[in-house]
Amino acid sequence: MNQFENQVVVITGSGRGIGAAAARQFAAQGAKVVVNDLNPEPAEVVVESIKKAGGEAIMVTGDVTASDFPELILGKTIDAYGKLNVLVNNAGFTWDGMIHKITDEQWQAILNVHATTPFRMIRAATPYLRDAAKADLESGKTPENRCIINISSTSGLHGNFGQANYAFAKMGIVGLTKTIAKEWGAFGVRCNAVAFGFIDTRLTQAKESGEVIEVSGTKVELGIPQKVIDARNDRTIPLARPGTPEEAAAGILMMASPLASYITGHTLEVTGGMGI
Repeated sequence: MNQFENQVVVITGSGRGIGAAAARQFAAQGAKVVVNDLNPEPAEVVVESIKKAGGEAIMVTGDVTASDFPELILGKTIDAYGKLNVLVNNAGFTWDGMIHKITDEQWQAILNVHATTPFRMIRAATPYLRDAAKADLESGKTPENRCIINISSTSGLHGNFGQANYAFAKMGIVGLTKTIAKEWGAFGVRCNAVAFGFIDTRLTQAKESGEVIEVSGTKVELGIPQKVIDARNDRTIPLARPGTPEEAAAGILMMASPLASYITGHTLEVTGGMGI
């Protein structure tokens, strides 16, 4: 299958987890993929694995929350491949705390990466998505597939203990998705969201494993306390297990593919039934 042959896909936060799985899956179906991570090492691993499998990819490292990052990654994308077809706003992390303990720094950091960054990425992509599609229509060409996939969460749709900041941002991305769908739909540009439930990544693994991310000089521990994992009841998930990164990524590919050509403004729940 080559559903994305001759298409260019940018995925933020694709050096690990769901983003890395999505990068490999897009490449396997013919896409040229732009891989991004805060650090070069994981991005290099993903790019090399794509090339070894016969695919095509480049990496662009950098902090997605930097104000000049969208122009940086999209500029390098256009320099390498000349166009953009699919933008996946996937980068993010969690910095949890009960609402009476969340600091302003915690609150703003999560809003920056999960809400402000996707907005900036979409705005910077205007010439390559909205304007390019409009030009195709005006010249009588059949528009190419052009779409945006934003990543949401069941925490945004239903709320979650200790995640007021994350829930706020992930529900906000649903509203942004619907707005872009309405504004750009006339040009054939689709915008959808994918909301994940309990997916097995470093954000849901034991905090005691020591995974951290540095935010403005502050080291933030990633994951969930082991005692919470031990007490987790998978009966809240009808399929009775966490999802894999590959299963989560498949939801992204489905919404970007021709199978979803008449779907826009929608939030697809990839949750194993969690939250129904």
